[in-house]
Amino acid sequence: MVYLFSGVLNTEKYGGIRNDTFNFLEQAKIYGLEKTWFNIGDRDLAMHVLRTYLMNKGLTLTEVTKHISRRLGIKAHIYPMCNEHVETFVELHDGRVLNIQEYLIKYRFEPEVKRVFFRGLERAKAEEEILKAILDSELIIIGPSNPINSIGPILSVKGVKEALKEAKAPIIAVSPMISNRPVSGPADKFMKAYGLDPSPLGIAEFYKGLIDGLVIDVADEALRLVIEEKFKIRVHVAKTIMKSLNDKVALARETMKFARTLEEERK
Repeated sequence: MVYLFSGVLNTEKYGGIRNDTFNFLEQAKIYGLEKTWFNIGDRDLAMHVLRTYLMNKGLTLTEVTKHISRRLGIKAHIYPMCNEHVETFVELHDGRVLNIQEYLIKYRFEPEVKRVFFRGLERAKAEEEILKAILDSELIIIGPSNPINSIGPILSVKGVKEALKEAKAPIIAVSPMISNRPVSGPADKFMKAYGLDPSPLGIAEFYKGLIDGLVIDVADEALRLVIEEKFKIRVHVAKTIMKSLNDKVALARETMKFARTLEEERK
């Protein structure tokens, strides 16, 4: 997120820093580094080293994130999910348990999934300033991320879901599913493991009781009335595939327009 907001994100892979080098990793391989499947660039590594250094000195992850944001000239407020250590694991049907990075990168999210679980999540609690930010928001947008391993754990952090339900701002989610397939990543496999239909219907079921509106792709327009009637969630249909900056701006505008409509209906 800090790379995105500072304009250095590698948007081809949506991870790491654009035009990064891999000298450290190449040298580490010579010394026998085993995790050769995990590529991390030199400039990217600098942030990880600094983060670990500052946290070892006693700073929280929230404080470190603020420090890095300031150094990168970011004006927006970026918060981590929590300060507690939480790890995501994927259990396969053959009994293997993989770290989420191993599943996504080494195995390219090909194996079918039995369950996804989070070690340490039961101890996680939200910072007061995060809860205040939620309560003071004029609009809350849940991006088109994997609901199970990206959004789900955030909602499970103590205090977050309660704050969202108390917030007066409209809450809108953008569906990451189009025609029963994810735009990217293993959202379909993860949703099936949780007993959810890998479609906007499953997304609506996941967020029911929490969101006011759901943005779905034009390819799924036929599901609009079904979602509105079954889950009592207002639906807006738009082009959700974002291949260019213009696509991203257009979707953002559509979502903001949808939010204003919901606000007007509340009055």
